[in-house]
This record gives sequence, structure tokens and C-alpha cells, in this order.
Amino acid sequence: MNAPEPAEEIKNSAVSGSDRVALPIEGMTCTACASRIERKLSKQAGVLDATVNYATEEAVVHVTPGGPSLRDLVGTIRNTGYDVGLKTLRLDGQLLRDDTDWASRTVDGLQTMPGVVWARPDGDDVVVSYVGTLVSEKSLAAVGSSDGQFQQSSVVLDAASDSGSGRSERYDTLLKRFVVAAVLTVPIVVISMSHGAITFPGERLVMLALALPVVFWSGGIFLAGAWTALRHRATDMNTLVAMGVLAAFSYSCVVTLWPELIATTGERPAVYFEAAAVIVTLILLGRLLEERAKGRTTEAIQGLLRLQPTTALRVVDGNAEEVDIELIQTGDQLLVRPGERIPLDGVVTEGYAAVDESALTGEPVPSEKELGAEVFAGTVSTNGALTVGVTKVGGDTVLQQIIRVVREAQAGKAPIQRLADKVAAIFVPVVIVIAAVSAAVWYFVGPEPVATNAMLRFVTVLIISCPCALGLATPTAIMVATGRAASMGILIRDGAAIETIAGVRTLLLDKTGTITEGRPQVREIISTSSRPAQDILALAAAVESKSEHPLARAIVQKAIDDDLSVPQSSSFEMTAGLGVQGSVNGMVVTVGRKAYFNQLSIAVESGGSVPDSGGGSDTIVLVALDGELAGAILLSDPVKSTSAEAVNRLKEIGIVPVMVTGDRLATATAVGRDMGIERINAGLLPTEKSDVVRAERGLGVIVGMVGDGINDAPALAEADVGIAMGEGAAIAVEASDIAIMRSDLRVVVDAIRLSRAGLRNIKQNLFFAFVYNIILIPVAAGVLYPIWGVLLSPVFASAAMALSSVSVVTNSLRLRRFS
Repeated sequence: MNAPEPAEEIKNSAVSGSDRVALPIEGMTCTACASRIERKLSKQAGVLDATVNYATEEAVVHVTPGGPSLRDLVGTIRNTGYDVGLKTLRLDGQLLRDDTDWASRTVDGLQTMPGVVWARPDGDDVVVSYVGTLVSEKSLAAVGSSDGQFQQSSVVLDAASDSGSGRSERYDTLLKRFVVAAVLTVPIVVISMSHGAITFPGERLVMLALALPVVFWSGGIFLAGAWTALRHRATDMNTLVAMGVLAAFSYSCVVTLWPELIATTGERPAVYFEAAAVIVTLILLGRLLEERAKGRTTEAIQGLLRLQPTTALRVVDGNAEEVDIELIQTGDQLLVRPGERIPLDGVVTEGYAAVDESALTGEPVPSEKELGAEVFAGTVSTNGALTVGVTKVGGDTVLQQIIRVVREAQAGKAPIQRLADKVAAIFVPVVIVIAAVSAAVWYFVGPEPVATNAMLRFVTVLIISCPCALGLATPTAIMVATGRAASMGILIRDGAAIETIAGVRTLLLDKTGTITEGRPQVREIISTSSRPAQDILALAAAVESKSEHPLARAIVQKAIDDDLSVPQSSSFEMTAGLGVQGSVNGMVVTVGRKAYFNQLSIAVESGGSVPDSGGGSDTIVLVALDGELAGAILLSDPVKSTSAEAVNRLKEIGIVPVMVTGDRLATATAVGRDMGIERINAGLLPTEKSDVVRAERGLGVIVGMVGDGINDAPALAEADVGIAMGEGAAIAVEASDIAIMRSDLRVVVDAIRLSRAGLRNIKQNLFFAFVYNIILIPVAAGVLYPIWGVLLSPVFASAAMALSSVSVVTNSLRLRRFS
């Protein structure tokens, strides 16, 4: 039952300052339901767009700032004939009755919380209705406690679901209805199929009595769904099932009670109670199997959710106390014992351990963590105790961001789904027309008994039609593919990315951090002036200390390793992809590429001893003091041990690798030669990388871009599909369509192969769904009867319809075995 929504004294929550809200939908039975909700939400004022996914049973709504509240959105969905999975919470005000402002203050606090639909005082208590996927019971209870801390025993009086507790309860309900239907259907079938061997007075009345609860109790969910759709002037799968079952049952009742109304040849017409009962039983069985299979498609998300500990050991004054995870704040110190999961993102402040990060990155080898190392929620300390200073909490942790990205990808739609959506929107009305026309043809020009044959063709066409298979074809494959990708350390942001990356034929690869380790080391320091080489290094490190570029970090690290005194710099300026400049001890220090020096009119040949080509694959960084060349720093960046294998695998699957780098041509050529990359674009600025992307796209191929740095962001955004290495800069990850959680180019190949497998799976599902309906609906109507005398029975139709959706979901589940 839905919790009552009072018309007065209610506090109406907005969409919590967010432009996106995800709502769990209840009551959908096919893709037509999802389409109807989507249309209603999209028409609501302030809604930019809405997507409803039948497979995930979720609506994702983007609203304008100050747009409709959560209560408005929930109301729209309920007015369409469906429900939202809301929960209610009652907060106890008994202990705070002396605080006369407690209820009002608590309601005001609650209505600012994300996910709260409404809150109102109720006597001494406060009742709140909320979306459980957007806000937790503990967060709401903390608002109602006197000290802002969660105290369940004294705050929460009652927590209940407004409209069921999800998939497991739905499965149990379907199972009960199926068992009752199966038990009552068996004797009906035995009597009907005996062909007169089993006969007794009143046998038809017995079959009617047995079929009655099957049709109206076990099949009541279909009748109720059809009635709801009818009240909202719509049709869906329930409409087809209800019409077919009621037609067979009503016809049989008339034949049983008033046979003279049907009989035309003097013979007693046959009854079809077994058809009505078997239809309900088999479709319930199909729904059961579909429910179980759909549950398995969300196992990846459930697995990620299980990685998050619910409590943590907080260290206060040297003592560890177990507290709820939602009470932890940034800066808190947490104790993680051997074998325990790390509760939140943070930095190691004490201890050493090998941490298993495979659940997030897919990397099976544990990563060693010591003082100052970053650690992430959901990973496991395998062999040591750590004290962790919390840096991120709640939805800001890497784990929660991964969960959010996967959920958004699973809720989205791929472009290939558009055709299925268009067909599904008109599917049920078209099927009803076909069924009616078939019945009319059989009644007016068909063989005797015309009434019976017309009824059977009408029922068979209705029952064999399956809009659900069309609706499940794409989203189930996307759900399984994105879930499997997440377990491999691949984050796919939406279904469109799966479709796009599957078609990539040219893949642009950044060099530094993508092909190479991205951790260059200083190999040699050359002075072209009277200053010692170590002074050149210290001055360069002074300005590079304010840059995040890998080369800058290497120069600073070399100065630290050599125990140099690095002075402070001021007036820092950076030109992306070229170099940096700053003031150090009154001197203008310039560090960067030759092109940067040419741009600043600094002569680079005057020194004479600066090599034009270092060690072949070396990178040369020039250093100038007050506009005159003072030296050069040579750095080497080793190629990753896995890059050559990855490039070979790219070629094997028909993809052309192209290197794009800001490094000099000699260095890029040396690396490309070792990797087997023939096409190389070197010396590029960030904007010039985007130009290369546009040029490749102009050749009529789908272009992907792989990078990990800030200077890769424009090219990642320009490409048909951008792939960011997850260890790189956050801006690169944000600009990408796919994020790789570990710096291994082979995982990019896996992402492409998985996407191709996913797209192939979607096409298989759609082919099956379309061919199933295109072939079997005409056969059910009787088009083969004049040629071969072939007719389908309603029982066969119900079995085929029940298995069609299950077949699509089962095919999608094969992606879980991708390796």
C-alpha cells in the first residue's frame, strides 16, 4: 500500500539541487509500460528529458534548476498507472517533546535532503517518505536526532516500504501464483487431453471450477494490469494476455452453461478451459524465469555495492571505536586490520600492507601501500594493518563513482534501441487489430465450427505476440556488458559508447603515460653556460614544482633525490603542451620545448652542446635564464612491458594504431618503431591533437582516442569515443566515454572486444525478437492452414511467448563469461 500523502502541512522536497534524479519504478510488465511513463515524464514542465528502462526498472529524469519536485515526478508516475519504490520512516519525538521546535526543525532539515519526497509532523513524531536509492535511513535519522548523530534505538520508530520490497518479493508472489495455477491446471489438462477416456457427469463444471481461480487469482496480475492500462487509455502486454485468457475462458463458460448459443451442427462444442489455464500457468512460469534472469543481470552492481563496508574503526585518542560509515568525516583516522576492506578513500598515515585492488581495477597483483600512498574504499588490506586518513566520503569515493557510472550506463539507451522502441510503441494495438481481423476471416470464410475456430485464432495471435522480447533485447545486453566491464576495470559511461567503440577502426594513442610508463626519469643534465649542471636542475625544479606534467614531476623528483635546495618561484605561467616560465631569485627561468623557446624568441643554437637528438627515445627539455639558453635536461620514459602486445592485438582485430604526442619526432619515432606503430604525429599541441582527430574522422572512419593527461582532454572530447586511462588526470577521465581503471593498454583492447561482443549480442536479441514476431504472428493467424493445414494451439502460443523473453535475457547473460 502507498503511504498517504497529506494535502496540508506537507513539506515538498525539490530534486535536491541536482539536475538528475533516478527513480525505481514498480508495476511495469513490458516495454510499452516504460514508453508510456517516459512520454508522460517528458511532457512535464521543467523536465529536459526522461529515460525509462524496463530491464533496470528505473526512470532517469533530467530537470531544469527550480524544476519539478520529487513529489511532482512521483505523482506523474502514479497518475500514469505505475508506482515508485518509496520508503517511509517515522522518527520518534517522544524523548524530545520538551523541545517544541523539534518537529518543525526536523521537517525543515529533512526536506532539504536529496531523495526526500515529503516530510510532515505526526503528533510527537515526524514521518518522511523518501527514495531509498537516493538517501539512506541513517542519514534521515541523523537529522532527527538531538545531537546530529544516528541513534537508531531512540530515533527510528518504524521504517517500511511503501510499495513492496523489490525483486525478491515480486519473485515470491509470482511463485505462489504459479504453484496454485500449476496444481489446478494439471487435472484440467488431464481431463481435456484424455479425449473422452476420462468422463463423468459434470466434468465441464469441474473444469470451470478449477479454471476459475487460475484465471482470476493466479492470472489476476494480468487482469489488473490490463485494467490499469485501459483506465489510462493505453495497452500493454497485460492487455494481450487478459484479452486472450478471457476470450478462451468466456467462450468455454458459454459452451458449458448455454451450449445452444454456440452449437451449429448438433454436436456439443468443445471447451477450452485447459487453454485459458495453461496460458496463465506458462506465462507465469515465463515471468518467473524472466525475473530470475533479470536479477542475474544486476549481479555486477550488487557485487560492487557489497564492497562497501557499513562500519569503520575510527581512531580517537589512540583508541579504535566502531562507528557507522555515514558518520565518518574527512580528516578522520581509520584503522584497517589485515584481511579487512578499506571503508573510505584516504591516504596511509601509518603502516604498510599489500592491498588487493582487483575489485576496482581488475589488476590481480596486490599493490604495496606505505606512508603517503592513496587507498580506496572497497579494496582489501591482505597482510598488514594500516591507519588511513580519510580524504573522500559518501558519493565522492572512487567506489561510489564507479557504481554511479555503471548505473547510469545501464539506465541509458543505445542508438540501436530506437527502432525497437518505435515498434514497441505501436506493437500492442497492431497485434489486437491482426487478431480481430484473423477472427473475422475465420468466422466468415473459415471451416466449421466457425465460432470455435475464430475464437482460437483470436486467442493464439494475442498470446503468441511478445513485446517484452523487443524491450529486453538491448537493455539486458547493456546491463550485463557494463557490469562485466566494471569487473575488468573498465567504466563504460553509456550504452551509446558500447555501440560506438565497437565500430572503431582507427585508434589514436597518446605516448606519455599511455604507451610509456608516464614516469620519466632524468638521464642527463647539460649546462651550456658557466652555471653548474646542478644549479640548472635546481632552477628548473623551482618553476616545474607548480606543474602537474609528468616531465615536471620527474625534474622535481631528481632535484629531491640529489638533495638540492630548490628555491621558491613566483609569477608562474604555463603554456599547455609547450613549457613553463617563472621568476626565481630575480631571474626569469624558462623551461620547455624548442618550439616554446622559438615562440619566446630565445635562441637555442647558441649553446652548441645541446644535442638535437638525445638517446633516440630521450625527451629534451631546454632551460633558459633571463632569455638566454643555459642548459638542457634529458629524460627517458620507459615503454610499458604490455604496450607492444596491446598494439599487436589491436592490429589483429582490424584497428589501425596511430601515435599522437607532444614529444619530438625523433623520440616518438623510436618508440613507434619498437611498438610496430607506423603512423606517428609528433610535436603536437593539445589543440593540434584535436585537429588530427578531425582529420581522421574526415576519412569516414570511426575514431577512438586514448590518453591520460590534461593535454589529451580536447582530443578525447573530439573523438567519436574517448578512452581515458584511469590513473591519469581527472579532467581526462571526465572528458572520456570510457575510463580504464589501470594503466594497461591491453585493457583498452579488452574494452573494444567486449563492446563488439555486446553489440553482437544486441543484434542477435533484436533479430530473434523481430523474427519471432514476424514469423509466428502470421502462423498463429492461420496463414499456413490453406497450404499445409498447419494451425498453432493457444497452449503452444503461451509456451512460445513465455520462452521468448527468457531466451533474450539468457542470451544476454552469456556476456558474463566474456574473458
